[in-house]
Amino acid sequence: MRTTPLAKPSEIERKWYIIDATDISLGRVSTVVASILRGKNKPTFTPNVDTGDNVIVINASKLKLTGKKATDKLYQHHSDHPGGLKTRTAGDLLANNPTRLVELSVKGMLPKNTLGHQQFMKLHVYAGAEHANQAQKPEVLDLTNLK
Repeated sequence: MRTTPLAKPSEIERKWYIIDATDISLGRVSTVVASILRGKNKPTFTPNVDTGDNVIVINASKLKLTGKKATDKLYQHHSDHPGGLKTRTAGDLLANNPTRLVELSVKGMLPKNTLGHQQFMKLHVYAGAEHANQAQKPEVLDLTNLK
């Protein structure tokens, strides 16, 4: 009887990918990034092991929000004090803190446990074209054909 080979944490080789988010919708970028962070693009994907790669997202401030998401999509946070509900729109986040918008979107697509946290820590988002990860020699991943 043959068994499926399962990945061990010591055997995983991690790559670095760079994604330019200019004029691509938030959902398109987030789904591709979440899939790479989980390792679903690899044949050695194992659900209970962090097999994913590192991802750098640049130009997050040039993302595209389709439809009425800029005004209708809300992000809420509560401080656990009476009257402590804070609400921001997606358009407001894109204008003031675009890296947070991408991080929230991708984080919602990852598992809600310690494995998901490990995978999320491999995401690096930058609002502009400059990034601090040149030493890792990231591969450019082109998403323009996914429009």
